[in-house]
Amino acid sequence: MRDFQTIADRVEIEALRGEFTDAGMMDDVDRLAALFTHDGALRMPHIGTAFIGPEEIRTKAVGLRALWEFFVQNVHPGTIVLAGDTATGRAFIAEFGRLRDGASHSNYALYHDRYRRTPDGWKFAERVYEIRYMDASPLPGSVPVPGAVIS
Repeated sequence: MRDFQTIADRVEIEALRGEFTDAGMMDDVDRLAALFTHDGALRMPHIGTAFIGPEEIRTKAVGLRALWEFFVQNVHPGTIVLAGDTATGRAFIAEFGRLRDGASHSNYALYHDRYRRTPDGWKFAERVYEIRYMDASPLPGSVPVPGAVIS
């Protein structure tokens, strides 16, 4: 990894993965959708669904986010394998949250990614979410009231 282009590509792909997590946590579905190629796919086999293309990703993300009372996702860097204007990679996930219906979840998962260089920079060509461990035990905490002092 001595040439500048390889280093720059890896940094840009890592930033893309960070933008995905930030957009999801900040409920910015427009930014989330813009991270995918025109034919990019976000696949979630655990719920039997795939969203294809930025518009469907945007629309379906709105629907999914509406189900959550709160959601926290922590992403840890994984691999990036460059191959010219494409690349593959993995990122490791620890997340938890509570749905509006009261169901909770805590899990450890992976994103299996395919990336493509575009005129606008690196984007996701495909992102597949794979859960490796899930715990549906009720989460004991609560969402803080805005402005409340926590002691």
